[in-house]
Amino acid sequence: MTSIDELFKGVGSKRKLEPLRDPNQIYKSARLNGHSSSSSSRHAQVEDEPPTEDDDTEAGPALPPDDEDEEGDYGPSLPPDDNGDDDEGRFFGGGVSAAQNEILDYVDGQDGALPQDKIDVHWLRKTALNFEKRISKNAELRAKYEADPSKFIQSEAELDADVKALSILSEHPDLYSEFAKLGCVASLVGLLAHENSDIAIDALEILNELTDDEVAAEEADWGALVDAALEADLLGLVVSNLERLDEKEEVDRNGVYHALNVVENLCSRIATAEVVGKQDMLLKWLLGRIQTKENPVGQNKQYAAEILAILVQSSKKNRRKLAQIDAVDMMLQLVAAYRKRNPEKGGEEEEYMENLFEALTCIVDEEDGKTKFIEAEGVELCLIMLKEGKMSKVASLRLLDHAVGGPTGAHVCAKLVEAGGLKNIFTLFMKKSDDSETAEHLVGIFASLLRLLPAGSGERIRTLAKFVEKDYEKTVKLVKLRREYAARLDKENEAIQAQQALLSVDKREQMADEWFSRKLDAGLFSLQTIDVVLAWLVAEDAGAQTKIMALLAERDETLRVIKQTIQEQLEGMDADDDEGKDTRDMLATLVKFLQ
Repeated sequence: MTSIDELFKGVGSKRKLEPLRDPNQIYKSARLNGHSSSSSSRHAQVEDEPPTEDDDTEAGPALPPDDEDEEGDYGPSLPPDDNGDDDEGRFFGGGVSAAQNEILDYVDGQDGALPQDKIDVHWLRKTALNFEKRISKNAELRAKYEADPSKFIQSEAELDADVKALSILSEHPDLYSEFAKLGCVASLVGLLAHENSDIAIDALEILNELTDDEVAAEEADWGALVDAALEADLLGLVVSNLERLDEKEEVDRNGVYHALNVVENLCSRIATAEVVGKQDMLLKWLLGRIQTKENPVGQNKQYAAEILAILVQSSKKNRRKLAQIDAVDMMLQLVAAYRKRNPEKGGEEEEYMENLFEALTCIVDEEDGKTKFIEAEGVELCLIMLKEGKMSKVASLRLLDHAVGGPTGAHVCAKLVEAGGLKNIFTLFMKKSDDSETAEHLVGIFASLLRLLPAGSGERIRTLAKFVEKDYEKTVKLVKLRREYAARLDKENEAIQAQQALLSVDKREQMADEWFSRKLDAGLFSLQTIDVVLAWLVAEDAGAQTKIMALLAERDETLRVIKQTIQEQLEGMDADDDEGKDTRDMLATLVKFLQ
């Protein structure tokens, strides 16, 4: 078999791009070269006898015969049909010789046979060693030729290429633990402090890829990498980059985005999210970034708001932390801008507004957050937004629902009544609407008011009066709403029962969570909340009890249907914590009034 060395003998150097020529020159007939037997031109050639002194050499195709009736072939002759090659072995019109063709065929055949690097521990150790050498070489040259960048620019380019090459590790997360043991995670994180911000940005991008939640990494491998990065002061260096990068430049703006991406990835584990929440400088930067004036709202401003929302969604400690640093007041001032205007639908600003409300809604679940909410006049702002009817309406209602809820929401409930909020929420309740989310939050607020306002207090009496006034119209609406949710839930229960009949006991146990989720989607939680409100009215007011019983009787129902719902809620409760125990005691007491 011909060796590859023999194939390449006599092959010329790489073909260079020919210089541009004048089109007029290209169009002219080519002059014949009397010293060559053939030409590499695309056109067929006409061979002449050797010229003599008496002969004139003519160029171009032969003239047609003088006899017009004589048949013949005119114009240039067809190329020789010898597998597409001319006399010199070139492919006709392609500029590739037969020898070169054979070489290309051989190389094509060998492509699949070329050995590929196996991505394993051995490869990783070799890569890690080279990576460390690149870092050391670049640091050495930078220190030696600090005043002459031309001396170290090549090593910088090589280092940058090595950083980007680490991206392949995201396809092999089983090597994360070894990558951390070799010290490469710390080295990669250390590059965030590199004087060349481009290298720091590339390092951020790789860290983002390695920690992305879409990487199919085992918890132990992901944890080993992240723990090593945090130990190398990842968060501190991320903050340093956030502060030094200039978002007016596109490259730096992308760098900030990658940095925020890394922070988001870290928040996928609660313990790590709480470590992030302890970084005062990071929280300060995020809160400052969401206040930056931009028109339109940019991606990074929106992303900063999203990171804050993610932080408080995952951890009570983070919610309390942000409440302590007055994030509630700051965010309320930002959402106040949407009291009279809507953000652009489907744009970054809409998502920015939603993230602000999401963060606030989580923070006010904590007692510290509720206190800050009242101090910053959050109740009053939400009531104003309910009147305006903008896109912020539902978000502000949800925020209010969370603020009055929980065992520590009594002072927010009192503030709601004091601020004249009963008129707002009951007016909204009586409006015709198919928005189940609005109804859910309104009923949640009713339940909190009846549970938390002190017995005999003016605020409680005013609340009960709203259900009684105008011939119990609010109570009637509440029972009608109950019928709608009960009908939807009955339909879903029938579908689930039909499925259960076809499944084994083991399969039913596997499907239990899915079925419960389907019930929640059908309105189980809303039905339970409505029945709690109705139970409170039965317990508090004899007239309300009579009205409710009469309304239920229209469908041949009694108070037992309400009792059954509350008992099912009791059976599914976890009373391990204090809040769960209080709720259980309350429900058990209400059941006694439904005999």
